Order: sequence, then structure tokens, then C-alpha cells
Amino acid sequence: MRKFGLLGRNIDYSFSKKYFNDKFENEKIDAEYVNFDIPKIEDFALIITKNPRLSGMNVTIPYKMEVVKYLDELSEDAKEIKAVNVIKFEEASKLVGHNTDFIGFRDALSPHLRPQHTHALILGTGGASKAVAYALKTLGISYNFVSRIPDEDQFSYSDLTEAVIQKYSLIINTTPLGTFPDTDKSPNIPYKYIGKNHLVFDLIYNPAETSFMKQSKENGAEAINGKKMLELQAEAAWSIWNS
Repeated sequence: MRKFGLLGRNIDYSFSKKYFNDKFENEKIDAEYVNFDIPKIEDFALIITKNPRLSGMNVTIPYKMEVVKYLDELSEDAKEIKAVNVIKFEEASKLVGHNTDFIGFRDALSPHLRPQHTHALILGTGGASKAVAYALKTLGISYNFVSRIPDEDQFSYSDLTEAVIQKYSLIINTTPLGTFPDTDKSPNIPYKYIGKNHLVFDLIYNPAETSFMKQSKENGAEAINGKKMLELQAEAAWSIWNS
């Protein structure tokens, strides 16, 4: 039996475990998928030692960037993104990092894009934000990051004036704000400036409608959650593990 798993911290809520075990059962695949919930990235080496049957792993918050130093090689996409959400176990115990987050995001977003969606704000600067930025680059969409502690070329939340919000008609939340059970939380942006020309995308999938999405929709925006992105990135991961 092949073994796969998810590396992360506090991941009982995880989409991946149920998704893949349901897939294995429905498609009669002789495999299992487990969670590797570790308090610190240094425990990653122990997981590898104790699980010789591992064929592949997904990586989630907060280890998408931290895990890179433990890998033998990165795909070209993962090199540019500088974050990994898929690890393939190759011959001679070689660990190769890939990124399918950008594929999932790009392919979930694309059907909803309209001509006005030429500039995007990325809320947050973690591992997932890097994949979002890379996907936007491949789509030819200009972007800027919004951070609580911004670098020189980034926006702070206090920089988000009416003019900025009007210009950036695509807004993507890559922060965990609003995730179950803290569903009343949302990124601190001026929702009153959002309108019908806006498209907002929340990488969160639980709840299905976050406070960020709800407030944006109340002002006329179209809002998408992260479920389709997750499904698409998971199928891309499965293709990598079986290539």
C-alpha cells in the first residue's frame, strides 16, 4: 500500500486527508493518506525516517517555505515561488519540492476574470501569497502585496485609500483571517470602497462564505472561496506523484 500525507501544524480541519482517502476508496486505489501534525519543522526528518513507505506529501501552513531547506531539489515553479506545497519521493530517497497552489489558484480564478481585472491586491505575505503572485504573473495581471509590516514596495493596510481600492479591482485574501472557528474575523480593508467591478478571492474554504466574502458581496462584488483551488491543486499533486 502506498502512503501519502499532509505536513502542517494544527491541521485536524484539513481538506486533504478526507479528499484523498475518499478518492482512494472511490477509485479503488491501494493507498492511504494521513496527517503529519508537527509543532516545529525540525520534526520533519523524523517523519521521513519513521515512514519508509511514503510516496508523497502535501505541505500546508506554516511550513511551505520552511520545508524547502530539507529538500534535495525544487521544480522550476517552486524555485521561483520559493514555497512548496507538494513533495515527491523519488528513487534513492530523493525529495523533490513542487508547487501546485499556483495551478489551483490560476485555474480556479481564470473563468471569473473580466477585462477590468488588470490589477490585484494580495492580502498577506506568507507561502500561499507567493504562489498567488506567480499565478497572477503568468496571467499578465499586475499585483501588489498588502502587509501589516510592509516592505518598501508593499502597501500597509492604512495605505488602502478609495483610489487604491478602485484601481485594484481584484483582491485576494491569503491570510487565515476568517477561518473556522474564528469566522467573525476578516482582513482590515475599507470594504465601503468595493463595488460591482470587483472580484474577491478568499483562499479559505471553511466556512464556504467568509466575512471577507460576505462584506464584499454586500457592496456588489463577485466573491469566490478556495474550495475549487484546493481540488485543482490536489489533482495536480496526484499527477506529480504518479509521473
